[in-house]
Amino acid sequence: MTYQIPTFKGDKEFSIDCTGDACVGDHVKFEKSEFTGYRNSKFSHFSLQCGEIIKDSYGAKAQQHTFTIKRVDNTIFKIKGRNLYRNKTWRKKWENESLRKEALQEKYTRGNQARTDRQTRLAEEFEGSFILK
Repeated sequence: MTYQIPTFKGDKEFSIDCTGDACVGDHVKFEKSEFTGYRNSKFSHFSLQCGEIIKDSYGAKAQQHTFTIKRVDNTIFKIKGRNLYRNKTWRKKWENESLRKEALQEKYTRGNQARTDRQTRLAEEFEGSFILK
């Protein structure tokens, strides 16, 4: 099967597009691309995912954003930010949106720190590669 265009465009409950801006505490719904095979995998279908973001982190090496989502059936899975956002991500409105703004600010602060740490590490590695022995 060739890659298809995702069809989910939000609904009455998940009406806010948070693509690129999801945070801990968001209840999200999105279509996840599913593939068959390991090597030379092929697109199979979309599966509609729904759950609450309970944790997010930035990898130390490449600062890849990873989200931990608890589905409505209480199963937990991790997904890279680039995959969460790939086909649009929709969220519910928070009871208190100012609390969401605080959660976003904390996420932005950690993201900025992760990027700074990576730039510093790469600069040190680059400088170290020119030391004459």
